[in-house]
Amino acid sequence: MRLTTRTSLALRTLMVCAVNPDRVIRKSDVAEKIDASENHLAQVVNQLGQIGLITTLRGRHGGFVLARPAEEIGIGEVFRAFEGDLPFMECFIDDHACPLKGVCRIGPHLARAVEAFYATLDPLSLADLVDCNDGLAAILAMGENARRAQVAGCRQAVPA
Repeated sequence: MRLTTRTSLALRTLMVCAVNPDRVIRKSDVAEKIDASENHLAQVVNQLGQIGLITTLRGRHGGFVLARPAEEIGIGEVFRAFEGDLPFMECFIDDHACPLKGVCRIGPHLARAVEAFYATLDPLSLADLVDCNDGLAAILAMGENARRAQVAGCRQAVPA
């Protein structure tokens, strides 16, 4: 299984927002921090706004912020929003004319495997990925948050 670039960019964009909760984030900020194209980010940011994960702010000082606290943004929710419409295999498409349709037995097993993948991500929140992650904060923090990340230390255990 391989995730799309859009899903990766969406997750990284949300992490930038979560690491900088008191700051309005711009696409250029994210592009610089995660080495991504602003054109690709524009599409991702638009979709994140449409599904209610970020709130976009227009104007000269515009950008975006998390629409909900990081603890309330599920990683499974993010992955489903960006990957859910993509069929895992051609046989998952209703009108696909596979010559093995009706006799192949892999489909139900793959469907369960995909659902198990999402079920593994469902308990994770955005906060689980960023809280007490000093290495991530050192890379993604901006402005005052960057200075705090350099001196902060977190002793919370990382879940396995």
